[in-house]
Amino acid sequence: QVQLVESGGGLVQPGGSLRLSCAASGITFSTYNMGWYRQLPGKQRELVAIINSGGITNYPDSVKGRFTISRDNAKNTVYLQMNSLKTEDTAVYYCNANGATRASLRNTYWGQGTQVSVSS
Repeated sequence: QVQLVESGGGLVQPGGSLRLSCAASGITFSTYNMGWYRQLPGKQRELVAIINSGGITNYPDSVKGRFTISRDNAKNTVYLQMNSLKTEDTAVYYCNANGATRASLRNTYWGQGTQVSVSS
């Protein structure tokens, strides 16, 4: 049974920081590309950060320099460190896993989401 369980969301003031965690089970974690997506109110889900199975990261301009994705393969966990948070970062954040081997390329999984609210 595949599970992605997010934690770490909450309410913070503008300029503050949060660290999100996503614990995976039921997959060979080290062979999966991992990512964070978010869904802003009234908007479609959008990419926040990706780290591939080799540790290479990518970010959109909206979060580059403020957010950092990392992974700990020994703990089957991916993290998103969010600094200098802005009100426009308010969204539900989702953890995503995509297979990166020949046998798992068609596999994709999503967490349940965690709310991040940035407000004074």
